[in-house]
Amino acid sequence: MRWALVKVALAVTVMVVVAFAVPLGLVVKEMARDRAFSNAERRAAGLAPVLAITTDREQLERAVATTDDGPAGRLAVHLPGTPGEPGGDGAVIGTRRAAAADLATTRSLGRATIAEVPGGSALLQPTAVSSGQVAVVELFVPEGEVTNGVATAWLVLAAVGAALIVGSVAVADRLGLRMVQPAQRLARAAHELGEGELGARVREEGPPELKSAAVAFNSMADQVVRLLANERELAADLSHRLRTPLTVLRLNAASLGTSPAAEQTRAAVEQLEREVDTIIRTAREAKPQTGTGPSGPVIGCDAAEVVRERMEFWSALAEDEARTVRVAGVERPVRIPVERPELVAALDALLGNVFRHTPEGTAFSVDLHNGDDAVIVLVSDAGPGIADPDAALVRGNSAGRAGSTGLGLDIVRRMAETTGGDVRIGHSVLGGTEVRIWIGLDGRRRTGNEPGGRGVRGVRAGRRARRGGGGTRRQRP
Repeated sequence: MRWALVKVALAVTVMVVVAFAVPLGLVVKEMARDRAFSNAERRAAGLAPVLAITTDREQLERAVATTDDGPAGRLAVHLPGTPGEPGGDGAVIGTRRAAAADLATTRSLGRATIAEVPGGSALLQPTAVSSGQVAVVELFVPEGEVTNGVATAWLVLAAVGAALIVGSVAVADRLGLRMVQPAQRLARAAHELGEGELGARVREEGPPELKSAAVAFNSMADQVVRLLANERELAADLSHRLRTPLTVLRLNAASLGTSPAAEQTRAAVEQLEREVDTIIRTAREAKPQTGTGPSGPVIGCDAAEVVRERMEFWSALAEDEARTVRVAGVERPVRIPVERPELVAALDALLGNVFRHTPEGTAFSVDLHNGDDAVIVLVSDAGPGIADPDAALVRGNSAGRAGSTGLGLDIVRRMAETTGGDVRIGHSVLGGTEVRIWIGLDGRRRTGNEPGGRGVRGVRAGRRARRGGGGTRRQRP
């Protein structure tokens, strides 16, 4: 397309230049010729007053000698041939170049004529003398005077025409490039996206039509990335949720004894755990990074009810492992803008991590704090803690721990971020890890010290107040 536009512009410009430059050049040549002969006619008319007074040869010779053309040999006076008068023999004063036939034609016509002579042209100007006859003034006009300035004018016209052609080609090339480059980038990005490069995007520039196409392509690519991300996250998250019942099966299988059936059960549970881990890792490979957020209206749930239910579920395992369990803040309903399955998955992920990554007998607690603009869920344990809390929040980072896929905390983080909240990891009052889930009630992201809620200080104060025995405790007898 680019070269096609250049060729079209070149052809059109050349035709326009030829159509205007050639006639203009001919007009310039004709104007130069007219200017030369008009000037010659004006100089020849300077002898008319002298011829009207006298035809005396001496006086005419002196008159010719006083002109610029006479001494240069370009002026001649042809007197009429009347017998018995001076000059009556048809004498010629000056340098003659015109033929007798041309002179006779001029006298008969009674107006100025131009005769071609060697080296140029001769202007023949008829002039009436005192006797009533006609004398002819001949003025030689060299060829160089006729064409004076024509070559320069033609060169200027040629230069202007060439400049117009070059300019039109350059403009057409830039316009073609402006049209072709966005189309090439769009085609290249489409090819890259088709080969699996999900980060391929197109700069939204160029002509309006191509710019609209680029906007549509980028929107389509973003939608493809979001769909793939949602599918991969859904596969990974659903697989991760299977780890909770698998943990129960593994703990129950450990108490079956040493019979062959018990060994087979434990081997099957271990194999199932490995398969789930494989599914999770496969689902998160080459996962595109996209944001998450609510896709529609959220009904919400009672966080206190969910915490009570999940703690009742996990308390049985805690009794088997001699763990001290404490629950606080679940006496009254606490509504949050999170779907019940999402909160259940987040709590199970955190409590499952406590059982998987802390020794048996390690105490843990769950605190629920209800503020004006946020609800805070604290899951604390007395285990060894997390060496790098920031790295633990990165999706898929298992920190090299066996049996960990690094997705549990990411499930919690995404659940909190859908409400404008966040997740923080710190040191608990029990001596181990504390995971704080900040669930926003107004959809606006807040920091722990921001006014309008209870804040981190209020949470810590409430937590210290419960250390002495507040809340509900579950402990193995």
